[in-house]
Amino acid sequence: MDVFCAVFGFFVVLDIITPGFSTCLLGCSCTNDNLGRSLLCMENPMGHIPENIPENFTKIRIENCYLTELPQGTFSQVHALEFLWLNFNEITLMSIKSLEGLSNLTELRLQGNKLTSVPWTAFQSTPRLKILDLKHNRLDVLPEHALRHLPALTYLDLSFNQLSIISKEVFTNWPLYQTAEKAWGKEGLVSNVVLALHDNPWLCDCRLKGFVEFIRNVSPPIILMNSYLKCSGPGSKVDKYFHEIQLKTCMKPLASVAESNVTLSLGANATLMCLVKARPLPGIQWMYPLKIIRGFTSTQTQIDEETITSRLVIPSVHLADRGLYTCMANNFIGNSSIGISLNIDSPISSALLPPLVPMLSSDDSHHIDIRIAKQTVYGITLEWHAVTDNPSETWFTIHFGSDISQLEQRERLIHIIVIVCAMVLAVPAGMYACTTEARFSCVDRCVNLWKKRRSHGENTEGSERQNTFDSLQAASDEALCRDSEEKSTKRRKSEDRCKGGNAAHLY
Repeated sequence: MDVFCAVFGFFVVLDIITPGFSTCLLGCSCTNDNLGRSLLCMENPMGHIPENIPENFTKIRIENCYLTELPQGTFSQVHALEFLWLNFNEITLMSIKSLEGLSNLTELRLQGNKLTSVPWTAFQSTPRLKILDLKHNRLDVLPEHALRHLPALTYLDLSFNQLSIISKEVFTNWPLYQTAEKAWGKEGLVSNVVLALHDNPWLCDCRLKGFVEFIRNVSPPIILMNSYLKCSGPGSKVDKYFHEIQLKTCMKPLASVAESNVTLSLGANATLMCLVKARPLPGIQWMYPLKIIRGFTSTQTQIDEETITSRLVIPSVHLADRGLYTCMANNFIGNSSIGISLNIDSPISSALLPPLVPMLSSDDSHHIDIRIAKQTVYGITLEWHAVTDNPSETWFTIHFGSDISQLEQRERLIHIIVIVCAMVLAVPAGMYACTTEARFSCVDRCVNLWKKRRSHGENTEGSERQNTFDSLQAASDEALCRDSEEKSTKRRKSEDRCKGGNAAHLY
């Protein structure tokens, strides 16, 4: 009995002296060796890191346990931890304070996870870290100061990631590299550092020039695990090794055109082209007055590694298409733009125009061009150009003010056919534009009314036309200012009366 009490007392004292020594997580195994106490969890569907990990572990290995993140202060109580292996999990997020309290950590392995980025400042908490294994992740960015807080690192594995462009400053800003540069050729002063950067989709254009030169000139104490780094693009450099290519300095875009002033006849097809030289190749877009309403097709053709052409195709040009067309190119260095002025030859009044709306006959020479002249937070200004016998050219403008919402502004555009009908009453001009959801019954009434007026031979003076339209415009402006409830009620009634209308384009 005395012996039993003595043994029991010994274990009680031992548990007090070494708290947590005999405990281990459920589904895991714990061992002791000359490096200290180890925790091993393999293929345990825990999903997250347990909060009750004992403090006395020096090595933790949790693999294939479906971990998804490293939260803040995950191992902050395990101050003695030196080796942390979290390979082959599902980790996508790493908190900036996930390594808090791990000042003794010397080895961190995160192989085979789903990290797209790493909070590099987290390594301020691990000044003794020597081994960092991040291979087989999804890292696509390596900031210039990524290695600033890793002065003791001797092994860095970034292979099998998605890195395509990195700067040589990533390594020249590395304290260890700067120390190695000062002690170049003096053996024993600086430990060798192994870098693994292979099997990444390197994009070998001007942006990689500095990094390629760094890799070519790298020498001990920095050692590449695989010095045969290969390009994945652009096309002419696919599968070529870094030592086989020559890269040029990056250059901002320079846009040019063969002809800056183009004149075309009404109804002709137009193709505007600009040529841009840049390194790397830029993004190109066209800006022109009717882009919101008439979205023309643009195509790009690459001539060589630093030259590209862009073509804007304008089918059957209208009078409203005239104006300045700007070709804009930009890359990360800068931008460039150049304009092409498009002019349209106006036909004589007796010239025959192709029918722009199927309901009009081909002998109608009168037409109206409608466009958005200005669109701001305060309202939308519409402008239309009426070509008639007398006067030959007349411009009208109507403004939708800030008293209506953006949705209602859109609805005004959709139902602009009402305004077009009013214009038919004011000027002897044919119907040129019908917008989305225009009801054919309304269009028929407008066109019939217009033809009836023409058949009666009414020839109102230009001033009278203007006065007539002014009164109509005033009525329209008055209608725009009515209560939202009344407008929504009338809109619903209108929709109930006219359903199933087809859509047409507003030019």
